[in-house]
Amino acid sequence: MTEFYLIRHGQTTANVMKMKQGIINSKITYLNQNGQNQVQNLGKKFDISFADRIICSPLERTKQTTEILNKDSKLPVSYDKRLLEISYGEWDGQKNSDLRRIHPDAYDENLNDVLPIYVKYASHGEKFDDVINRIHSFLSDMDQQHPNEKIICVTHGFTIKAAVLDILKPQDVMSLPEPRNTSITKITSITNKFYLDYYNQLL
Repeated sequence: MTEFYLIRHGQTTANVMKMKQGIINSKITYLNQNGQNQVQNLGKKFDISFADRIICSPLERTKQTTEILNKDSKLPVSYDKRLLEISYGEWDGQKNSDLRRIHPDAYDENLNDVLPIYVKYASHGEKFDDVINRIHSFLSDMDQQHPNEKIICVTHGFTIKAAVLDILKPQDVMSLPEPRNTSITKITSITNKFYLDYYNQLL
């Protein structure tokens, strides 16, 4: 049995501004003070020393989250691009409110987040299914390479949602909101089949 603990990074200034961060890697997408506090609080309540390793998205906000969480445990850390956030293409760095005003049909009314059809407006935007496929590839590969290990994965909101969409396969992808900052989602692999233990848990 392989256990994956998917942790979303702490809050960033872009989160507060309700921007599409995507794969932007500039100061506005680094952890703000509240985000650092969130991660420190998580570290006090969730001792990661039980795990065998950390695998992290290579963006700065996830690296910062990992550094704070791993300060005492000093687990081995590696990076995998398959844990990157969805790229919204030319929409990266823009505010949801501005995008929704221009393209209301591309937004879910309740979640105030983009529908899969957003790609018809956003040049070079990554399709939902492409993110689902790459996170599936990541989990499958890590399950084979590190069987029976407990793995901390520090990643992003939509990437975690994509992993759960891959397992549950709901009829409506918007029935699952993105997880909150510093929430934990646990996925277990038993004989090469993945199970969702819990989703979007805050400690």
